[in-house]
Amino acid sequence: MTYDALEMALNDWQILFAEWGEQKFRAAQVCQWIYAKKAFTWQEMTNLSKALRDKLHDNIAMNFPIMIRQQVSRDGTRKYLWHLNDGARVESVLLNHGGHKTACISSQAGCPLGCVFCETGANGFKRDLTRGEILGQFLMMEKINGADINNIVFMGMGEPLLNEGNVFSAIRSLNDKNMRNLGARHITISTSGIAPGIEDLADFEIPIRLSLSLHAPNDELRSKLMPVNRRYPLQSLVAALKRYHDRTGERITVEYALIDRVNDSPEYAYETAALLDGLEPYINIIPFNPIPSKPELKRSSQGRIKAFCAALTEMKIEHELRKERGSDIMAACGQLAGASA
Repeated sequence: MTYDALEMALNDWQILFAEWGEQKFRAAQVCQWIYAKKAFTWQEMTNLSKALRDKLHDNIAMNFPIMIRQQVSRDGTRKYLWHLNDGARVESVLLNHGGHKTACISSQAGCPLGCVFCETGANGFKRDLTRGEILGQFLMMEKINGADINNIVFMGMGEPLLNEGNVFSAIRSLNDKNMRNLGARHITISTSGIAPGIEDLADFEIPIRLSLSLHAPNDELRSKLMPVNRRYPLQSLVAALKRYHDRTGERITVEYALIDRVNDSPEYAYETAALLDGLEPYINIIPFNPIPSKPELKRSSQGRIKAFCAALTEMKIEHELRKERGSDIMAACGQLAGASA
């Protein structure tokens, strides 16, 4: 096989079909079959000639991830474990919000950042995912569930802005009207704070949304919790956020996981408000999800959570206490590990 279907953007299909002497519109037809109709074999593409289908079969592989396991939470959250071509394994999650569904997609096998509250980093880093492996997770989830998924968040395993080229390429195909045709406002990248990547996102031609994993409002504490802060401290991070906000006009969501007596005092809420002054952020407060590698870390008590939120309210910072989803199957924030057992 010379080509991999999911590694090809629309322009790649058009160039290939021109080389084969096929009409240009055939490229959009093939993409519609794969991305919109979820046809994952060439013989399903019945408006193509048999000769073309046979040629596609002989020259282009359909390398979709193989589902090893699907787990269903008591709240309806679904977690998928995928086997990739080289044996790497990643997890992704489907969240059901009643009226709509959100796919939480991985961008790396493992994670190199080693945040102390995250199980993904505790299991080390293997490699970046290709654009096809990123797209494959999403398309397979739609195929398995027999319905379109309304939203996608790059909030699974890995740091998407450390795999910027493949993530941006996948987003272009998701957004392309001749491919998946998913609206820009339905796509979100979550980052631990890769300042240059945030600036690149500010210049990205598709105005997708940004979510920042903050978890601490000063460099001393954040560097202990998130080693990436030593490379991109808060001053440079906030400058990148302001550039993104100014260029796109999009509101930034901030994720803040409350860990008992680590980062959950009202004083840290006041610091957070001061740090993000002028950005008009929306803060998701996340009760910490326990992980096997750090049993000493505990979820904040209801009293401490309420006090933290009260301080944000006092500072007129819009926020929401996120409803826990999928923790019983290790599918909540920070719990994905790509495990096989």
